[in-house]
Amino acid sequence: MDEELRLLTERAHRESGGSAACERLAATDDPDELADVLTAPGQPLWARELAAVRLGVAGDRRAFESLVLLLNHRDAQRCASAAYALARLADPRTARAAAALATNELRVAYALEPVRLLVRLRAPESVPALITTLRRRLRPHDPYHRVALACVEGLGTLGDARARPVLHDALAHPALAEAAARALARIPRQR
Repeated sequence: MDEELRLLTERAHRESGGSAACERLAATDDPDELADVLTAPGQPLWARELAAVRLGVAGDRRAFESLVLLLNHRDAQRCASAAYALARLADPRTARAAAALATNELRVAYALEPVRLLVRLRAPESVPALITTLRRRLRPHDPYHRVALACVEGLGTLGDARARPVLHDALAHPALAEAAARALARIPRQR
């Protein structure tokens, strides 16, 4: 078991109060048993998360919708575990869903993991979504500095020249200036 799954399993164990159901979900190798948890009524959130992440890591696309819902959850740990599983799921819908979540102004408080996932995916949707999200974060008194910083760093990692204008704008923001300068340095100059 890798570190991310181990941490999730420990958290689910705590949230479940050490229940036998949690132990069973953590131990089963039956993807149908895990998938049933996603559709059965009355399942606790820890069970749905554990089942969805385990299915996602295994490449079972039945987890996709549940993982996307968790990617936009108010609990940062759930968002991170969903992003981890979605990155491994290899579902072609993932980048579009992450871009929609990253650019949704009504849910921007929960956009950090969708932004990070877009960087990992390096999909065609990644750079446009990060540019859009960062541009909105450059407004005066925007409270979502961590999202803005993740966009700046992500655009530097992706190294796409389309990001140059918004990264130049980010230089004017003291909290982002250093990261924006580093990101710009990583983008090849056009001739």
